[in-house]
Amino acid sequence: MTTPTVTSSIDSKMHNNIMTAGSRDRPLMLATGRYPQWRSRFLRYIDTRPNGEALRKCILSGPYKPTTVVVQAVSATDDSLAIHEHTTVETPMNMSPANKAHFESEKEAIHMILTGIGDEIYSTVDACQTAQEMWEAIERLQQGESLNIQDVKTNLF
Repeated sequence: MTTPTVTSSIDSKMHNNIMTAGSRDRPLMLATGRYPQWRSRFLRYIDTRPNGEALRKCILSGPYKPTTVVVQAVSATDDSLAIHEHTTVETPMNMSPANKAHFESEKEAIHMILTGIGDEIYSTVDACQTAQEMWEAIERLQQGESLNIQDVKTNLF
């Protein structure tokens, strides 16, 4: 039988090996009981991506929702007809670069979160529609797990 210290040391080494493997090419895997570290490292990984700011916005604030924009009136010229003032929904073609990056990063953010979790968590977040919903579901699940561990420790001691 191993002592808790030895087991803890082995678990810690295994966790560090898992965290290191592939950390440059993909997000880190969430290990049981390591949510705070995973969250911090995941967000730091996001920040290393070319579109890191947009990915972070998708995860923490939700997807970009196109707004209605006012198209100003343009007088007729010899080459074109007059355009009356009207409203239209924003499209990627008329979004600002920052909003376009945020809008286009949602699918990548979802993929990165799914890559960073195991099968036991996947079933919980599979029904989520946005990266933000997934992020919040994982956080709730992990907080519940840590509360359950704390309850066990409280009842034992």
